[in-house]
This record gives sequence, structure tokens and C-alpha cells, in this order.
Amino acid sequence: MNLKEILNEANACIAAGNYDQFLAYCTTDTQWTFVGETSLTGINEVRDYMKEAYIEPPRFKVDLMIEEGNYLTAVGTISIVNTDSLWIAYEYCDVWRFENGKLAELKAFIAN
Repeated sequence: MNLKEILNEANACIAAGNYDQFLAYCTTDTQWTFVGETSLTGINEVRDYMKEAYIEPPRFKVDLMIEEGNYLTAVGTISIVNTDSLWIAYEYCDVWRFENGKLAELKAFIAN
């Protein structure tokens, strides 16, 4: 399975609200950096973030994926529900690093 297929499967888990199933696609020490905002280290921090940020499962639209070695860049839109129950769309560019077919590191650039 190529990196694009892995990320598509992982994102399908998130879109279905299966956050723990998504985490099976991550390394236990996965590192996520939301540029200019926050950083997360390890599955537990990512799980806590997802429970808080994804009140309802988000909606994804991926416009472009570029695979190079152990890296995959995905560009698109993610829509999430905020605390006022309103859907908010964000443009994103995610740069993923993979280790042994798992999501090891994310550098996310996000704007709304």
C-alpha cells in the first residue's frame, strides 16, 4: 500500500468518527505540529486533541497529494464543528512523515 492509500484509509476513520482506529495508523510517539499554534507528542495527546477539536467527525476534501520518499503532502479543506455548533472550513497543507507505513510526524499549515 502506498502512502496516499494509507492516509486515505486513516482519514476515512476520522471522517467516520473512529478516532481510536485512526490512531492505529500512527506511531506511538507520533509528533504533530500545528505551525504557529501548538504541538502534540504521542498517541495520548493526539487522542485528547481529537476528542476536544472534533465535536463531530470532520469533513475532508483533499485536492492534491504529493508523495516523495517517506513524505506525503496533502492539500485541501477540512470542516469542523465549533463549540457554537457551526461548521467552519479551514484550508490546510499537511506534510506527513511516515515510518514503517505509519504516520510518524505531521507539520500542519492551516488557515480559515
